[in-house]
Amino acid sequence: MLLTVITPCYNEEQVIQETYKRLTEVLQTIEYDYELLFVNDGSKDKTLSILSELAAQDQHVKVISFSRNFGHQCAVTAGINNCKGDLAVIIDADLQDPPEVILDMLEIQKKEQANVVYGVRKKREGESWFKLVTARYFYRILNKMSEVQFPVDTGDFRLIDRKIIDEFNRLHEKNKYIRGLISWMGYKQLPCYYERKERFAGETKYPLRKMLRFASIGLMSFSKKPLKIATWLGFIAVILSLIYSLIVLISKLINPSGFVLGWTTIVLLIVFFGGIQLLTIGILGQYIGNLFDESKDRPEYIIEHRINL
Repeated sequence: MLLTVITPCYNEEQVIQETYKRLTEVLQTIEYDYELLFVNDGSKDKTLSILSELAAQDQHVKVISFSRNFGHQCAVTAGINNCKGDLAVIIDADLQDPPEVILDMLEIQKKEQANVVYGVRKKREGESWFKLVTARYFYRILNKMSEVQFPVDTGDFRLIDRKIIDEFNRLHEKNKYIRGLISWMGYKQLPCYYERKERFAGETKYPLRKMLRFASIGLMSFSKKPLKIATWLGFIAVILSLIYSLIVLISKLINPSGFVLGWTTIVLLIVFFGGIQLLTIGILGQYIGNLFDESKDRPEYIIEHRINL
């Protein structure tokens, strides 16, 4: 039995050696053979050179290095695509998800014969109130809008078995929302509760811009409701415009000489209906953009270096 630990890395020179140390300490206590698969996502610091040194010292360390930065989800995808293990754990390099929780996941998987054991955050240390609030409500909104139910307060930190790995490798969509795809597959999926820690060192790789883009990918990948909302907004706009037209017409008939339409009303109407039109076009554009990405059929990532693989 082989366990693969998939760890995406981007500019993690301050933490990667500690990550390797703690993962190794945990994995040396398990009954399975193991490999540490680090995916360098086009880091611009010394992450790759540190990983190369670790790989030279320890044959358990495997390294995939991209030709440039393709993004976290692409790095996780590459790890799953190149995973040799019967079981795999996906964990970030920043040590916010404690490696020691892997032992709890393995115990649950073995006892319950689960296909997926996903980490559920009971507590999140070192994160701003804004991120805590937005993360909390994003998953709940996504569940209400999606046709698939996702576990809340989770990330990509999880254990998956070979059945999930093989099924995942059959999926060829480009803009992946991996935690959603794994939930979409079904099979037996169980939670593992833990307390998320503050970053060991370095800075977050998910600023607000990337968080919003990631959220939009998750929403557009698993829900057609934004299109329905756009349709209803258009319908409401038509009804309101008809009602306002009747008001103008009746006022004109009652008092032909006294009714003068003001500039404020005109401006408000233009802004209102223009806003609805732009919102609708934006929603359609997101879906069309996803279709455009899929139609080009470019690879999700390009591997420049492989070490110990």
